[in-house]
Amino acid sequence: MGPIVATDFTPWVSLAGGALIGLSAVMVMALFGKIAGMAGITNGVLGAVVPMGGAPRDRNWRLAFILGLIAAPLLYRLLGGTVVQTVSGNLPGMALAGLLVGIGTGLGSGCTSGHGVCGLTRLSPRSLAAVLTFMAAGFLTVFLIRHVLGGI
Repeated sequence: MGPIVATDFTPWVSLAGGALIGLSAVMVMALFGKIAGMAGITNGVLGAVVPMGGAPRDRNWRLAFILGLIAAPLLYRLLGGTVVQTVSGNLPGMALAGLLVGIGTGLGSGCTSGHGVCGLTRLSPRSLAAVLTFMAAGFLTVFLIRHVLGGI
């Protein structure tokens, strides 16, 4: 077996986070008639800055959504909470990972939040195929890194 990575089990915090994600997805659908997928939201914001074909023009709510993602942990910290974030110092590896995620998002017509949170709740067959694919890829990656490559 590979190394064991200790993870804090936080069922109440996780439940609250999941409820907030679900609430935000419902609000975006109810208020704007749009899917709360980060790839589409980001594309809409970037489309206002970088000329892209097919970029949505309704950037204001998208920008507010992204600013909320940035502001939430800052507000939480101001209220006395602690935010623990670890980021790899391996910049080439991070750049490659980002590139692969971007390519996968383009090929899969959306991201994990769009397909996993919003697509599955709409019973989308394409989203089910996407979720099964990225979950299988994640399981395979963890298995290979921990058990075949020895936990690099």
